[in-house]
Amino acid sequence: MFSGRHGLSDAERARSQRFKVDIELEADLTRASRSDQIEDTIDYRQVRAIAKLVIEGESAHLIETLAARIARKALQIPRIAAVSVKVTKRPASMRPMAGAAVVIRRTRR
Repeated sequence: MFSGRHGLSDAERARSQRFKVDIELEADLTRASRSDQIEDTIDYRQVRAIAKLVIEGESAHLIETLAARIARKALQIPRIAAVSVKVTKRPASMRPMAGAAVVIRRTRR
């Protein structure tokens, strides 16, 4: 979970809210599976850092925008061929729903 100031209304952006981010990556990991070396795979710490930077960074009105920003930055990492990003928002205003989520999938061009 990361905290950020995102939402349509000024009230939503006035204070920090919690956002959950799930990321699935597609890549050829054959070399890594044989070598067991970090140099041959995707360093997931980089992917986490991207999610943190986006959620804790510039405000957005939509969670769709946040997911797209994360996906775009993740695709800049070598070896990643495609990425799916799910961003879930759980504001108090949505109760009794647990939250709202979007999933965006992007591929390397």
